[in-house]
Amino acid sequence: MRCFVALLAFFALCQGSGITRVPLLKGKSLRKSLKEHGLLEEFLQTHARKKLAHSGKIAREPLTNYLDTEYFGKIQIGSPPQEFTVVFDTGSSDLWVPSVFCNSDACQNHHRFNPSKSSTFQNMNRPLSIQYGTGSMQGFLGYDTVTVSNIVVPHQTVGLSTQEPGDIFTYSEFDGILGLAYPSLASQYSVPVFDNMMKQHLVAQDLFSVYMNSQGQGSMLILGAIDPSYYVGALHWVPVTVQQYWQFTVDRITVDGVVVACDGGCQAILDTGTSLLVGPSSDILNIQTVIGATQGQYGEFDIDCGSLRSKPTVVFEINGREYPLPPTAYTNQDQGFCTSGFQGDDSQQWVLGDVFIREYYSVFDRVNNRVGLAKAI
Repeated sequence: MRCFVALLAFFALCQGSGITRVPLLKGKSLRKSLKEHGLLEEFLQTHARKKLAHSGKIAREPLTNYLDTEYFGKIQIGSPPQEFTVVFDTGSSDLWVPSVFCNSDACQNHHRFNPSKSSTFQNMNRPLSIQYGTGSMQGFLGYDTVTVSNIVVPHQTVGLSTQEPGDIFTYSEFDGILGLAYPSLASQYSVPVFDNMMKQHLVAQDLFSVYMNSQGQGSMLILGAIDPSYYVGALHWVPVTVQQYWQFTVDRITVDGVVVACDGGCQAILDTGTSLLVGPSSDILNIQTVIGATQGQYGEFDIDCGSLRSKPTVVFEINGREYPLPPTAYTNQDQGFCTSGFQGDDSQQWVLGDVFIREYYSVFDRVNNRVGLAKAI
């Protein structure tokens, strides 16, 4: 066995139990000394392997903003690649797309994956069933190569739908969903895409970040990096309390210094797959009253577009810091009509969806199990 150790100005060559010390003469490079002792090739090969093992890429995936309600990007699956539009969803952990075996209206209206046309597809013969807050799918799991931007992930579990009941996915602008939450939230036998990226050292850092623009173009998912050009000031970190969703504690929610919701603290998740800002019905109703929103059709609350300047700012206090949502942030405007971005739900958990993320650049850090927030540009 042969090894070498560089220590201060000496080069130690160890072979068996003997040690030969070779002084590194002034002006003589380590490279030259290694070459003289026949160790340069071994040194370069060893360090090349180490560099390769820890190298990773930064991937930038542009997101399409559809009416401030959905953000989605492109991925490829299979060999040769078949392209799909997916929501990059921090509120779930599975990857699935429609398959040619699905005859639901939702599948007929979207791109469908054909495993017989992929040389790298392997059927796992495992069923898959997912129930979302709205919508559901049934299908089966397989392995295949998945490409996100410039990152190629071999042997990735992929769900292929055989049924997509109801109308939720029928008229959606996206084909499927790529979950970015923790593996504990994934279906049995399914491994989240980002977990495979981390395991295979495909990303420069084991984190990703999201910028959502409300003005059409420019929204971005960045895998493996934080981009300071998307925010002002400093990032503030919030510890994840439960490693399932990206869940953390909100201290309270105030308007003009008065608590209007989440009195005494509450749990919230940061969810790129939810359009609105969702909370318990009673708390949300209180907020709607304070901001002057009135009950409209289809469960929405209307806001007078002409009075936005006089509406109050709703402040979320998280880990000792304030995150204000001004009226322009929590109001959805479409063709002269304005509606509240707050929505009530039977759950006691808060969901900070796109309404919040548009205002705050968000970092999802798997190494330290924390979320970073900064004022978006």
